[in-house]
Amino acid sequence: MHVDCGTLLDGDGRVLEDGRFSIEDGTVTEAGPLEDVEPTGERLDLTDSVVIPGFIDAHVHMQGLRTMDPTDWVLASDAVCAARASADCRRLLDAGFTSVRDLGSTVALGLREAIESGDIAGPRVYTSGRSISQTGGHGDAHFLPYEWANEDGLGIATLADGEDECRKTARQRIREGVDCLKIMTTGGVLSEKDAPDERQFTDAEIRAFTEEAERAGRQVASHAQGTAGVVSALENGVDTIEHGFYLDEEAIDLMLDTDATFVPTLSIMSRIVESGADHGVPEYGLRKAREAFDAHVESVRRAHEAGVPIATGTDFMGPDLVPHGENALELELLVEEVGLSPVAAIEAATRVAGRTVPDDVGTLTPGARADFLALGSDPRDGIEAVRDVEATFRGGSRVDATARDL
Repeated sequence: MHVDCGTLLDGDGRVLEDGRFSIEDGTVTEAGPLEDVEPTGERLDLTDSVVIPGFIDAHVHMQGLRTMDPTDWVLASDAVCAARASADCRRLLDAGFTSVRDLGSTVALGLREAIESGDIAGPRVYTSGRSISQTGGHGDAHFLPYEWANEDGLGIATLADGEDECRKTARQRIREGVDCLKIMTTGGVLSEKDAPDERQFTDAEIRAFTEEAERAGRQVASHAQGTAGVVSALENGVDTIEHGFYLDEEAIDLMLDTDATFVPTLSIMSRIVESGADHGVPEYGLRKAREAFDAHVESVRRAHEAGVPIATGTDFMGPDLVPHGENALELELLVEEVGLSPVAAIEAATRVAGRTVPDDVGTLTPGARADFLALGSDPRDGIEAVRDVEATFRGGSRVDATARDL
């Protein structure tokens, strides 16, 4: 099969007018100008479209949540969450997201299996399973008695304290078949009794996670909002920094030195500051988001100007405030608030986000998965074109998502 494109943005720096790529067994075998790529097999005519790789959201929660009340998050039934999350999967495909990295869910491992077996339609799901927090940390349910919050299976995070317990928890996650580990090295906005600039986990605890992950060929993602937690995460082997509200020069230099990927999740912060009060976000979450927002945007700008690889990630979970299907907001914010060009924003959502998952996704280059979109308008004329998705293809096959009717 070969695909003829009006314009081809391959995600790896090339923009080709009249481009073509060939597909065999769901993988791109050749790509380039029309005259340089020999047509093979069936022809897919997208000469009236702009063709780009499928989008990747490198920070989501595939949990099927429908409120912003943290109490509901820990009490929600896994069965209901899984059913709702399957609907969210179709919405993601409809919006052009062919891969997602889930960083905290009780049902994403099952979703991944159901999608891979073809039982439900959805993006490629790469998941950490439940995230890992210290007691009293960002993933702890601060409003519950400790004996309840520490109960296995309650909520999307588990608690681990001390090097040995952290190492054992990492091994348990890997035994479950996760694609990565997610840890918390700072406090956060939507946790009641800590703060974004409060460092969490010791060096030895962080190293226990990263050593176990490295031995098993997994990456480690760190929820890290303040400088101290960002620096400790990077110094101890973490691969991706999530959020990064308060970045100083040391933190940015360490990102460059360690070749870490930065996933800033501007979308959830923007939505909380803009409309969180109307959607049940707790007062402590509203206050912390408002305090951090300007510094967050400035930190992302400085990281971008320094050359740090920035990947798209929304931190969307499913409620009306942060719904799956609206994930293209992150590309728009990277252009409008941070100053990326539309092509650079697309690369943040394709090639760079592809760095965060254990698969060759995010480009239309030889050897990559043939996940791609047909856009009805050119994003070089305005970033809003990323919402003009006319067709989504996964592994070379068109996906007929029906989320618009849900």
